Amino acid sequence: MDFELFVALRYLRAKRKVAVISVITALSVLGIAAGVTALIVALAINNGFRQDLQGRLLGATAHVNVQRQDGEGIRDWRSVLAKLGNSPHVLASAPALYGTVLVSHANRSSQMILKGVDASAESKVGNLLDSVREGSAAPLNAEVPAGSEPPVVIGKRMADTLGASPGDSVLLISPQGHLTPLGLVPRYQYFRVAGVFDSGFYEFDSSWAFTNIRAAQQLLGLSDVVSVLEFKIDDIYRAAEVGADLQRQAGNGFGTTNWMEQNRALFSALKMEKRVTFITIGIVVCIAALNILISLIMMVMEKVRDIAILVSLGAQRQQIRNIFMLQGVMIGCAGTVLGLIGGYLLSWLGSAQRLIELDPNIYSISYVPFNTRATDAIWVAGMALLISFLATLYPAWSAASITPAEALRYE
Repeated sequence: MDFELFVALRYLRAKRKVAVISVITALSVLGIAAGVTALIVALAINNGFRQDLQGRLLGATAHVNVQRQDGEGIRDWRSVLAKLGNSPHVLASAPALYGTVLVSHANRSSQMILKGVDASAESKVGNLLDSVREGSAAPLNAEVPAGSEPPVVIGKRMADTLGASPGDSVLLISPQGHLTPLGLVPRYQYFRVAGVFDSGFYEFDSSWAFTNIRAAQQLLGLSDVVSVLEFKIDDIYRAAEVGADLQRQAGNGFGTTNWMEQNRALFSALKMEKRVTFITIGIVVCIAALNILISLIMMVMEKVRDIAILVSLGAQRQQIRNIFMLQGVMIGCAGTVLGLIGGYLLSWLGSAQRLIELDPNIYSISYVPFNTRATDAIWVAGMALLISFLATLYPAWSAASITPAEALRYE
């Protein structure tokens, strides 16, 4: 064993003349352990919510969208979709027609984003239609007899706002009216509520609705056009690259967007929250490091005679510095290891036993999710050890500056 490590271990294990040094050392270990545990748990919760949100969001929306840059509909969408649907990395594709309409039922009204879809293709790209809790989305696949009301699937919050349920008729009014001798008259059509979906996302559940493409085109007064072509890909983090390739294949006049661009603000907020959490709880580790500083300073004061004797016997000043640096780092290592064990144990228990319950009507999830990552543990451990090391610099320098003649003058 190295001389410095041997002495550092002996100093840590030795009984103290001043008991408060041992207390402060123990508090240093516990303080760092508490800070590391809190950081691991907080980051696990942040990662859990991010993973859950990202998973449900990506399930509800397409990974890559292709549309006309001039805002006009895609008229030859079938041939374009057939060509792009066979591109590398594309798992599924679907056409969609979006329109903003007014919906009313029983003297209640609301704004609605109506999405015309090919239900069989839509279910391969997104899973909103799989979250139907009342009624069914199956009528969207069926032919609508002439003169009958087209089916529509609406969100749960919109259904609650309108007081509508499966089987009810709702009136959809499009601002894209048609010109008559009496002026511009809005287009309107009665739709039958076929189902109610509950995705857990307020934006979707409160304002989105689905119908078949043909019914949406008739209501919006459009010919056989769609607004966007949606694609699901095999690697969500290559969405920008795949989108650029699809844009090249589609030709001039087409542009693309992807899930990262559409949700940039949301995920930026989550990333900022993670940074703030890291900094805030990191202050706990800094406070614990002050205990290391105080403990080592008091230990140097207690060991002045021993240090002087070691120097007199030939110990180099660098070795004296290393002794107290090793003491501080060992305290930091002990606290870090305990903190990592505690953090991972609490995160595992929280995830396995679902310790923290939530109201699913508010948070769309019944418990707090935990997701620990090895990279977070590395960052947290590195930060804790670095702060512990920095706290040793002054006491180690002070110990190495002791002059044997001065220290032993009155011995």
